[in-house]
Amino acid sequence: MEISRIRALRGPNLWSHRTAIEAVVACAPAECSVSADTGFEARLRARFPEIGALQPYGHSDAICMAHVLEAVALSLQLHAGCTVSFGRTTATTEAGVFQVVVEYSEETVGRAAIELALTLCAAAQHDTPFDLAAALAQLRELDEDERPGPSTGAIIQAAVARGIPYRRLTRGSMVQFGWGSRQCRIQAAETGHTSAIGESIAQDKELTKALLDAAGVPVPRGRSVIDAEDAWAAANEIGVPVVIKPRDGNQGKGVAVNMETREQVLQAYAAAHEISDSVMVERYIPGDDYRLLVVSGQCVAAARRDPPRVIGDGIHSVAALVEQVNRDPLRGDGHATALTRIRLDEIGLVALAKQGMTPDSIPARGARVILRNNANLSTGGSATDVTDDVHPELAARAVAAAQTIGLDICGVDMVCDSVLQPLEAQGGAVIEVNAAPGLRMHLAPSYGKGRPVGEAIIASMFAADNNGRIPLVAVAGTNGKTTTVRLISHLLTVNGLRVGMTNSDGVYIEGKRIDTGDCSGPKSARNVLLHPYVDAAVLETARGGVLREGLAFDHCDVAVVTNIGMGDHLGLSYISTVEDLAVVKRVIVEHVAASGMAVLNAADPNVASMAASCPGSVTFFAHDPHHPVMTRQRARGKRVVYVEADAIVAQHGKHKQRLVLADIPLTRHGSIAFQVDNAMAAIAAAWALGLDWDVIRSGLASFINDAATAPGRFNVFDYRGATLIADYGHNPDAMQALVTAISGMPAQRRSVVISGAGDRRDEDIRQQTQILGAAFDNVILFQDQCQRGRADGEVLALLREGLKDASRARISAEITGEFLAIDTALAQLQPGDLCLILVDQVDEALVHIARRVGEACI
Repeated sequence: MEISRIRALRGPNLWSHRTAIEAVVACAPAECSVSADTGFEARLRARFPEIGALQPYGHSDAICMAHVLEAVALSLQLHAGCTVSFGRTTATTEAGVFQVVVEYSEETVGRAAIELALTLCAAAQHDTPFDLAAALAQLRELDEDERPGPSTGAIIQAAVARGIPYRRLTRGSMVQFGWGSRQCRIQAAETGHTSAIGESIAQDKELTKALLDAAGVPVPRGRSVIDAEDAWAAANEIGVPVVIKPRDGNQGKGVAVNMETREQVLQAYAAAHEISDSVMVERYIPGDDYRLLVVSGQCVAAARRDPPRVIGDGIHSVAALVEQVNRDPLRGDGHATALTRIRLDEIGLVALAKQGMTPDSIPARGARVILRNNANLSTGGSATDVTDDVHPELAARAVAAAQTIGLDICGVDMVCDSVLQPLEAQGGAVIEVNAAPGLRMHLAPSYGKGRPVGEAIIASMFAADNNGRIPLVAVAGTNGKTTTVRLISHLLTVNGLRVGMTNSDGVYIEGKRIDTGDCSGPKSARNVLLHPYVDAAVLETARGGVLREGLAFDHCDVAVVTNIGMGDHLGLSYISTVEDLAVVKRVIVEHVAASGMAVLNAADPNVASMAASCPGSVTFFAHDPHHPVMTRQRARGKRVVYVEADAIVAQHGKHKQRLVLADIPLTRHGSIAFQVDNAMAAIAAAWALGLDWDVIRSGLASFINDAATAPGRFNVFDYRGATLIADYGHNPDAMQALVTAISGMPAQRRSVVISGAGDRRDEDIRQQTQILGAAFDNVILFQDQCQRGRADGEVLALLREGLKDASRARISAEITGEFLAIDTALAQLQPGDLCLILVDQVDEALVHIARRVGEACI
C-alpha cells in the first residue's frame, strides 16, 4: 500500500463539511481484499486493540487495506484526545486506487495520523513491532502544540455558538472573527480594541500602582529597588513581611510573598531579578488572593486562587508528593491543561525553608505544605469560583482599576479576607492589573462552576444582532462564472457597498485589482474575507480549488450555479463525467445558509437537481418560462427569473418585476443568449441579497462589457469596418454558446483564431474545432505559450483533427505565437467581416488588439 498524494481540505469539501485529510492510496491486488485467514486483522489488533470494527470490502468478509488505513488514522486521533468522527474511503476509476478521507481537528495531527496509520498497517502486514504508546504520545504532543489554548479556545467556541466565522491567523493565539469590514481580532484574551498603552501600563507594576493610587483604588505601599541590599532596605522602610516581584513580570513568575528575613529577601530578589532587571518590594497584605475578570466595564467572573501545596502522608518526601500531584492528567506544562505542574524552583525552596523543610523532608500525615506563597495557576496553584459572592462595591473597584489603566479585558488581582465585603472595609488592596488575563481559572476552576467568560468577550466585540458576516455570493459553473461574478459585484457596488471579488482574472477590492492570474480558488477567497474594507464578497469558486482544499467559507448567502458542461477539466482528479463534475459544483449549494438562496439554471438538469441539496431557498432561472422546472416552481409561488418578449422577468408568486433587455447592454438587446443567462443569474442573486429594484436596474444599465470591465468576455471591437470579438472560451460548451451568439450577427465572411489548452482531454480539444468548423469560413490555428504538459504540435494536431470533416471551415494558417496569429487574422479581414479571437493570454492579447485597433484609426 502506497500513498501518492496527501491533501488538507481546510474547509467544506466534496466529502464533508468537516476539515479532513484526503490521501490517494494505491493497494496491490491482494491488499484490496484481505481475508480473515491471513491473520492480518489479528496482528493489527494485537498492536492496536482499541481500533474498533473494520469495514468489510463489498459483500464478503474480507477487508480492504485502504479502509483499514482510514479506520486506523481516525482511531489514532481519537485515542490521542482529538474530537474527530468522520472518515470515508472511495474507490477511484483506477483499479486498486482509493481516496481515503479522514477528519482532523489540527492539520499537522491529521497528516501525522495518516503516516502513523500507514506504518501501523505495514507493521501488522509484515508482523513487525509498532510502538503504539509512542505514536499516541506524538499525536498528543502535536495536538497540544497546535490547538488553541484554553482561553483562545473558549472564545472560539463562544463565537461558533453564535454563528460567527473565525480563522486562526497564526499557529498561536491570534484569531480573526468575522469577515471583511465586520471583522474583529484577538490574541489570547486581548482584542483589537485593547489599548496598547493600557497593556504597556499594566506591564509596569510601579506605574500601575501610581495610577491606581491616584484614582483612589487601594494599593500596597512599595517601591522599585536597584539591588539586593536596596531590597532589604526597602523592606525595612515598609516593614516586613514584604512581597518581592519583577516590575514587568507576568504569570506569577519570580514573585515571592511574605518575606521576613534578610536572607529570604535577598534570595527572593535574586529570583525576581532573573525575570526582570527591575524589581519591586511591596508591603505584604495578609489574606486570600482573588482574581476578578473585567470585560467591557463589567465584572464577569471571580475566583479565589490558592497557592500550590501538598498534603503529607508521613511516608513520602515533599519531592515525592509533588511528583504524585503532578501525575494528575489535569496538570501539564503551559496553559493547555486545566492546572499547571508544581515546580520546586528557587522560590519553592524559599517557601519550604520558611516552614523548616527541604524537598527531602517527610511531612506528617495530614500536614499542609505550602510550596509557593503566590497563587497563580501558572505556578501550580488552584482556583475556586466565587463569582456569585462578590460584593458590588468590591466589583466596582475592579472595574475602576481596569478603566484607570485603560483595558477592555482585564484581570484584576486583589488580596483581602473575603469578596463578601468592600475592599476598604477589610484593608485589602489591588496588587496587580493584567492585560491578556488567563481564563482557565474561570472556565474550569478546581472547585465550583465554570463561567461563560468566552461568551462575555465575544459579546463585547459583537452586538447580539451581529454575527460578523458580510454578504457572500459564491458562483460556480462551467461557463459564464466570471461575467456573472463581475455583474453581481457591480450591482453591489451601485448599492453603495465596498466589494471584494475573485475570479479567473484576479482579486479585486473596490474595483482595483490587487492580485493577478487565476484567483478562483480558496486562497484568494480567504484573502478577500480578510480584507478590512470589504463590505460584500463575490467569489468565483472553481472546481479545482474545491477538490484541492475545499471552500474558504463555512456557508454563503447566495450560491449561483450557471451550468454544467463538457470539457471543464474532465479526467482530472478522478472527475471523469459531467455527473461527477456536478457533484463538485454542488458543494457551494450544499453550504448555502438556512436563510440564504441558491440560484440555479433550470434548463440544465444537472444544475436543477441541486435544489434538493440546498439548506436554504431556491431561485430558478431559464429563458423559457414554461420549462417544467420553472412551471413547478412558479406553481409553488417560489422565485423564478425568465425571459418574456423583450424583458427579463423576476416573479415571486403574483408579483413581477420587468427588466427591459434593451436597458441591459451586456445582452445586446437580448441577442446574446449566454449573456442573458448571466444577467438572469446576477439579477436573481441581487434579488436574494435584498437590493432595491431601482438599484438593480441602474446597475444593469451601467455595466459595460468591454475589455476594461470584463476582459475576455465577449469583448467587441470595430476594426476597419470589420467586427472583432475577443473571448476566453476554452471548452466545447463555450464554443457552442459563442457560435449561437454570433449566428445572429451580420457578416460577409467569418474567421476564428484558436488554440487549445493542453490540460483538457483529447476529445474536448477536438470537439472545439468540430463545433467551430460548421460556423466559420476561415480558421487560424496557433500554438499558445504554455502547452500544459503537451508536446509541441500535439494540441495543433488535435485541433486539426476536429476540422477534418468540417462542412464549411478551412485552415488558412498554423502559427506559433498568439500575437502573430492575431495579426495574421487582422491582415485578412475586409469591411463587413467578423473575426472571433479566442485569446489565451487574456490581458496581453487584449492590449495587443486594442493597439492594432488604435493604429487602424489613425
